[in-house]
Amino acid sequence: MTDLGLPPVLDPETAKNVLLAAPRGYCAGVDRAVITVEKALDLYGAPVYVRKQIVHNKHVVANLESRGAIFVEELDEVPEGRTVVFSAHGVSPAVHAQAAERSLKTIDATCPLVTKVHHEARRFASDDYDILLIGHEGHEEVEGTAGEAPEHIQLVQSPDDVAGIVVRDPAKVAWLSQTTLSVDETLETVAAIREKFPLLLDPPSDDICYATQNRQLAIKEISQSADLVIVVGSRNSSNSVRLVEVALEAGAKASYLVDDHTEIDEAWLDGVETVSVTSGASVPEDLVEGVLAFLSERGYPDAKAVHSAEESLIFALPPELRRDLRAAQKA
Repeated sequence: MTDLGLPPVLDPETAKNVLLAAPRGYCAGVDRAVITVEKALDLYGAPVYVRKQIVHNKHVVANLESRGAIFVEELDEVPEGRTVVFSAHGVSPAVHAQAAERSLKTIDATCPLVTKVHHEARRFASDDYDILLIGHEGHEEVEGTAGEAPEHIQLVQSPDDVAGIVVRDPAKVAWLSQTTLSVDETLETVAAIREKFPLLLDPPSDDICYATQNRQLAIKEISQSADLVIVVGSRNSSNSVRLVEVALEAGAKASYLVDDHTEIDEAWLDGVETVSVTSGASVPEDLVEGVLAFLSERGYPDAKAVHSAEESLIFALPPELRRDLRAAQKA
């Protein structure tokens, strides 16, 4: 694999090129969540229960299931007194209360960037603001954030929803967002809200997470000259789905989402000279390598990595798990 700076430079001596987005794949929050389940299995032994998918990737979930993790939809599926991990997407206070009622040992693997949004929701609610939460109905992160202040929060999914928003006081309106949305679409929705409520209060910092922004920036850089963009990720991964959309908006002639190389249709490669490849924030790198190997076997050369940002952020494991790990080391 060859490393390139920006802008991407194509090889004039070959008809085929592969551009690889950097950064791509695992973000700090996903890495923390997956390691949390792995270490919990090592420490407590199987089974360890996980509420919802720990991250939105079917291969990650299947791998953890093979090691003894049991994924459940709700806590009433977990036997009383057992260990349960909360997913990276976060949960509402009601879920924490239910876990306490069932005497469950909980490990909260919520991404710290999602936790930050929860704090903002509570703060705005304590100041008696109406909170407009930009996100997708039914997404676990949205449900967790909305549960922090349900009487103050209403969901806004797109600019089309803005006309129907009713608030108590137009001078006391704030917005928050799901962290995995398209940056451009979120800003478009915020602009529509601000047009209706000029005194709209912003969160203290952008809620779209750094990894989502970086991956969207990276895919823009390698999509402009692409005949085909392949995004590796699962269909229930919001940030992966967004990458497909961003690629098309940036100028890619075609863009597809695949869980792994087996889902690539060889017909997509007909007449294609430049293929760009990236992966969502919950995708292990070996799945990307499988796509690159698939392309190599069909005459596409080693990928040229195009760097648009550097990431070095690491999140500490959940405190309750760190405590038990320290105790086990001393024993």
